[in-house]
Amino acid sequence: MPSISQQLSKELNAQVSQIDSAVKLLDDGSTVPFIARYRKEATGGLDDTQLRTLEQRLSYLRDMEDRRRVILKSIEDQGKLTAELQKDILDADNKTLLEDLYLPYRPKRRTKGQIAIEAGIEPLADLLFSQPNTDPEVAAQDFLNPEKNFSDTKAVLEGAKYILMERFAEDAKLLEKVRKHLKREAHLTSTLVKGEAESGAKYRDYFEHSEPVRSIPSHRALAMFRGRNEGVLQLNIDPAPEQEETSKSSVCEKMIADHVGLSFDGAKADTWLKSVVQWTWKVKVALHLETEILGEMKEKSELEAINVFSKNLKDLLMSAPAGARPTLGLDPGLRTGVKVAVVDDTGKLQATSTIFPHAPQNHWDKSIRVLANLCKQYKIELVAIGNGTASRETDKLVGELMKDNPDLQLTKVMVSEAGASVYSASEFAANEFPDLDVSLRGAVSIARRLQDPLAELVKIEPKSIGVGQYQHDVNQSDLAKSLDAIVEDCVNAVGVDVNMASAPLLARVSGLNKTLANNIVAYRDEHGRFQNRQLFKKVTRLGPKAFEQAAGFLKISNGDNPLDASAVHPESYNVVKQIVGDHDIQVDQVIGNSEFLRKLDPKSYVTNDVGLPTVTDIISELDKPGRDPRPEFKTARFDEAVSTIQDLKPGLILEGVVSNVTNFGAFVDVGVHQDGLVHISSLTDKFVSDPHEVVKAGDIVKVKVLDVDLGRKRISFTMRMDEASQQSSPKEGRSSQPKQKQRSSQQKSRKDNAMNSAMSSAFAEAFAKAKK
Repeated sequence: MPSISQQLSKELNAQVSQIDSAVKLLDDGSTVPFIARYRKEATGGLDDTQLRTLEQRLSYLRDMEDRRRVILKSIEDQGKLTAELQKDILDADNKTLLEDLYLPYRPKRRTKGQIAIEAGIEPLADLLFSQPNTDPEVAAQDFLNPEKNFSDTKAVLEGAKYILMERFAEDAKLLEKVRKHLKREAHLTSTLVKGEAESGAKYRDYFEHSEPVRSIPSHRALAMFRGRNEGVLQLNIDPAPEQEETSKSSVCEKMIADHVGLSFDGAKADTWLKSVVQWTWKVKVALHLETEILGEMKEKSELEAINVFSKNLKDLLMSAPAGARPTLGLDPGLRTGVKVAVVDDTGKLQATSTIFPHAPQNHWDKSIRVLANLCKQYKIELVAIGNGTASRETDKLVGELMKDNPDLQLTKVMVSEAGASVYSASEFAANEFPDLDVSLRGAVSIARRLQDPLAELVKIEPKSIGVGQYQHDVNQSDLAKSLDAIVEDCVNAVGVDVNMASAPLLARVSGLNKTLANNIVAYRDEHGRFQNRQLFKKVTRLGPKAFEQAAGFLKISNGDNPLDASAVHPESYNVVKQIVGDHDIQVDQVIGNSEFLRKLDPKSYVTNDVGLPTVTDIISELDKPGRDPRPEFKTARFDEAVSTIQDLKPGLILEGVVSNVTNFGAFVDVGVHQDGLVHISSLTDKFVSDPHEVVKAGDIVKVKVLDVDLGRKRISFTMRMDEASQQSSPKEGRSSQPKQKQRSSQQKSRKDNAMNSAMSSAFAEAFAKAKK
């Protein structure tokens, strides 16, 4: 049996020594961001993605090893562990196969087969199986046992049947053979639950639908699982979709018969043996494998949904910050007014207000005067407008403000307010603004997330940010773990100014947690700003390990040591000291001095403790210290003449912002309060297997309106400007037996467009709720 390290080495295409080093570091409490950045020599340069995969698979494989030991001990204690069985168990490379092998030996409730064995009927089962020319009725006479409730031949033969059924159904090799067939050839079918057509109208494309198990996309699978959970759909595995209804089971029944060596050539027991095979399939194997395959499909679909959410979250967190500039945040509303918050260039709240420019109050001119005064008083440069209800009306208000006051030189930006209400009602917001109305806290969040999306969004539970795909249907523990990892990677990739960061942001730094983050803030409040990284050691409970893991990611601007503002780890300061000492130059003269740094030979500074990758990274960091990996800040310009879905017409070309990316396309916000879908086939002229190859959340794109369905508030866009617009919605649905093999990949995408577009309404409904 390969070791865990050997198996991970093969999966990650890395050396066993790299795996062993990474595993040791993880076991010693090092975080993935720390290992990826500061322990490249040990791991041979494994990046954060590889390390995350390693971390996940390591947990799975270790759990499997623990389970393997338990199974071996259990079978050995029963006195049934043969050399062949032990080898099979040791060779099993996944949990499913492991459990299949254990199935005949797993302690279980008394079954009908066991009861029959206890009544002495097993020899009859063996006789009929090995000598099918035996007459079942005659042979059964010798096994009557009224005391055990086997008082007639019918009961005896029934008992013998269950003995063989259970024996066949617990054959690991047979289960694997049938399982492979089902995964390769079977279809997932969904049908409408009687009487649920009206309540489940959004699932109508799945009322009578069939699709190959091997190729069903995760988003369609999750849509069907959601329909089942809501009591609208019934899901089944069809083992032979090409067969007539009366013979659908024959394929798998033949596989069972062939595997156990039954030929059915006219022997006396053949009719009885056929019923054994039929019952084995229908009662035991079919139900077992259907449950397993549906469970595995759901698990894989959930994993894909989590991956989609993770990609979108990373793109959103790593979107361009507008920077440290005084900002006016507006949380739009109609009857309740527009909430206003002013924050300075550090994000500190300066002033709040509520204006009522829209119906029913219509204090338009007064609202402009209030905003103008605030902008002048606090030297506002940016205006962040939440993209919820009344956002376009508020955007128009700000446009008029800018027109009437050209001296203000304002830049207005529409900002996603997804999760702002979650932040407003959070414990952190209540502690930060105890005397501020909840509704006004949202305006503060909107302003700050324009200045620095990452710093503000870390205050919100990741799954509340609303850039996922069926995030409420997946395993919430796995989702939280994955999203937390993404947040951690993003925060540490950018780094944190320790003198300005909030506790939630600090808590995401490598090696820190909520307690240590609060302790850092408390120390900062009591003693003033940190002047150097060594002061971190004075923070309560921040020990040597936490310092090692966190110090390189915590930056200090204008401190005692210019290196503290960089990503150079304190453990490597001696390398810089040697560099400046060799050339009789000061550290601040080296930082940013590309001409000098390019002349350095990294190999000259390699020691037993510091390898070439670390030296190379140090020199690169000195060249561009504290470089922000996020892109340059840009803004989308929404068409002033388009503010509602009614303003959209086929053929209209607009600029918008990608709000979400799914497996079937990208949703784009053009400022009409309803995101439109660019189907995967309309993203580009080339074939695309993953929309993330073309766009990511936060991208500014140009789209053309293909179709508008006002009744269902559904918008279809294209990014292919030569694609013909539609005058009506495409025909929905598709054949229950799609001839995929006869179409090109691009044609298949076209055929799927109608179904995905229809299915996206259910997704968009959940997405809209998440954005709120």
